Amino acid sequence: MLAKRVIPCLDVHAGAVTRGQQFGRAEEGGLRNVGDPVELALRYNQQGADELVFYDITATAHNRSTMVSVIERAADQCFMPLTVGGGIRTVQDMYAMLRAGADKVSINSSAIRDPDLIRAGAEKFGSQCIVVSIDVKKVGPDRWEVFLRGGREAANLEAVAWAVRACELGAGEIVLNSIDGDGMKSGYDLEITRRVSEAVPVPVVASGGAGNVQHMADVLLLAKADAALAAGIFHSGQCTVRQAKEHFAERGIPVRMEPLLS
Repeated sequence: MLAKRVIPCLDVHAGAVTRGQQFGRAEEGGLRNVGDPVELALRYNQQGADELVFYDITATAHNRSTMVSVIERAADQCFMPLTVGGGIRTVQDMYAMLRAGADKVSINSSAIRDPDLIRAGAEKFGSQCIVVSIDVKKVGPDRWEVFLRGGREAANLEAVAWAVRACELGAGEIVLNSIDGDGMKSGYDLEITRRVSEAVPVPVVASGGAGNVQHMADVLLLAKADAALAAGIFHSGQCTVRQAKEHFAERGIPVRMEPLLS
């Protein structure tokens, strides 16, 4: 079994890291500030995170320069791979973030509106650079649908079918975000994560719902995810990346245990 990855996630709004629940939005007062993105990136780099994800949840043209600056500063000081998403609508947007120091770019709503963007990005930069992030919500006893615009608009797509299509177009990785679980700390949606993991040929990153390290272990073992993405439990200091990896190792989950950085 390949080593499983632990990936902290930083939701960046106007240059600061925020947290919310079930895709709460800034204009609704649904976010709280939890720190500086580069300072947090350095913390997780020191703890041995396998990767780090930045999501620009402002995603406006005005904020783009702020996000580029964040990526440049983080890439200059961190050794782990960086992924950036939010507001990436063109191949030129991808290039700007990769040039700033990101290793991968994550696209979501823009991929739904223009699926050819996946293919174009993969052809230009390689599939390993193209992550398709999918926001899903359970809408029936046995159905999960895809949403766009931060969970505000139904895409009329079934989750597994869209994941498979994204891979056919060239996605090198899928991030599966549970809208129901986001920020709730009640555990990942194991069923839809397992279904997507079994259906696609690329790594699947589980997102949305981590309340403790056992939730992360469950999604890696039971739902066959390749990586567990989490935010709140790391930002709050409830546990460190190192502690999560130690927990996994005790349960037979293979992880990279790098020496702690000072």
